[in-house]
Amino acid sequence: MIIELLLGFQVGAVPPSVVSARAGALESVVPLVETSAGRVVRLDRLAPALPVTVTADGPGRFTVSVFDVTMTLADQVPYARVGTSVITLGGPPLMDRGALLVPLQVVSEVLPRLMPNRLSYDPVRSELRVSGGGATAPTAAARSRTTRRVVVDAGHGGPDNGMTGPIGARQKIREKDITLAVSMELARALRRQGVEVIMTRTTDTLIGLYDRGPIANERGGDLFLSIHVNAANLRWRRPGDARGYETYFLAEAKTEDERRVERMENEAIRFETTAEAPKNDPLSFIIHDMAQNEHLRESQELAAAVQAGLGRVHPGPSRGVKQAGFVVLTTAFMPAVLVEIGFGTNVAEARYLATPARQREIADSIAAATLAYLEAYERRLGSAGR
Repeated sequence: MIIELLLGFQVGAVPPSVVSARAGALESVVPLVETSAGRVVRLDRLAPALPVTVTADGPGRFTVSVFDVTMTLADQVPYARVGTSVITLGGPPLMDRGALLVPLQVVSEVLPRLMPNRLSYDPVRSELRVSGGGATAPTAAARSRTTRRVVVDAGHGGPDNGMTGPIGARQKIREKDITLAVSMELARALRRQGVEVIMTRTTDTLIGLYDRGPIANERGGDLFLSIHVNAANLRWRRPGDARGYETYFLAEAKTEDERRVERMENEAIRFETTAEAPKNDPLSFIIHDMAQNEHLRESQELAAAVQAGLGRVHPGPSRGVKQAGFVVLTTAFMPAVLVEIGFGTNVAEARYLATPARQREIADSIAAATLAYLEAYERRLGSAGR
């Protein structure tokens, strides 16, 4: 079915063949492309009159930045995501030889509605008028905040102890205590470097798995770091010998061990008597898929950085960067990782994890890796903007 995208024209008026952006004396004119779903435009060609950048985040996925507004779009998906809001489009964005074409509605309605003090659309002239210094595209420095913002998530808490260990020892540690101690040290280490830190919990309290990601989203986090302690499968031949650290990003688990850790960490949901999973309607599925895949590559790179950082201080073996479907990561719409800092079921490693000096060491290594990742990411943004 053909969906008419052009609004504001009288019946019988000749639809425009071009759309323009004007900032003072500077004008960019772009032809409209006729499709079965209406007219579309290559948005990036409205620069430099419109300060727009379009970045490909993966196959068929794009981030559009105009002034301080960022919009996520996907090929053939008639929705746009701006922050936590979803905007229904009159037709789907399209890809043409790797470039993004958006419905004219994005220019004529969506952007002016999001930025009424900076953008207005004249339907008679088919012209987007730009005010507020829009003559040049924003630099990477202008697009990024001066202060970096990292969300630190201490796993488990309250009635959910997480794992308890070590195997065969009289004195036990609880995962919820170790994760909180390391997370508090991590927050301090990041703050010393000028990073703004949001913590999902700072006391022994239960935070729902489906609530942790939204906390990060609502506070505008740049990264999400979830801290956990691993536990051996008691059916293993020598479970008490298992040691080491591993870092996960959100993707389908590929191995039985990844599925084991996924099940173990997701079991915490049994403590949430009122927990509700996101709705399974098609729109929710599309938006969640867009949001998660947008940061898939960055999450993998962040996981690699954290894993390498831990390797400089941790006495146990590296178990590598892994992937699994952790509930806690599914609603964090930013680069996000879950770090298993060691096996609490191992006597020596449990002692290591419970030692305050070693907790600071682990936290410092994760903080340094996080900062190195952020610097590399910002350099990539700068290169893309030139």
